[in-house]
Amino acid sequence: MTAFDDLLAANKKYAADFSHSNLTGRAARRLAVVTCMDSRIDPLGLLGLQAGDAKILRNAGARVTDDVQRTLVLAVYLLGVNRVLVMPHTDCRMSKSTDSDIHDLIARDHGVDTRSLDFHTVADQGEALRHDLTRIRTSPFLPSDLAVGGAIYDVHTGELIPVDM
Repeated sequence: MTAFDDLLAANKKYAADFSHSNLTGRAARRLAVVTCMDSRIDPLGLLGLQAGDAKILRNAGARVTDDVQRTLVLAVYLLGVNRVLVMPHTDCRMSKSTDSDIHDLIARDHGVDTRSLDFHTVADQGEALRHDLTRIRTSPFLPSDLAVGGAIYDVHTGELIPVDM
């Protein structure tokens, strides 16, 4: 047995009824969603989307990092995206800690020095979200007419709380 046997078995069942072979790499709803890696978030379900509708970009804290910007450039110019929703969430570990706290915790509990990494923690989610929206809107690599909006997803109620839409 391997650590991935359960996933391979589940994939066999999924592939037996696979119905998405007609989809292309383009975002059918012309949408990209930047959200957190938190497993409580079902971005397609909570936005009423289906496979193929949107590009989903996930990272810790739903931050617009350099890599997210790089991916948005590709999504916009090559994959049909013309609107971006940045969607962090309530009860996020990245808003409950500082980078220093996380570095110390990992070093103490696992003996790994992560100080060369920026975890992009935030003290104020609304402020961080507005900063990230501005970063997209002012990017010299993205079109000025790109529709950009932000909302915080409440993991306890399932609701989206618009912040800048």
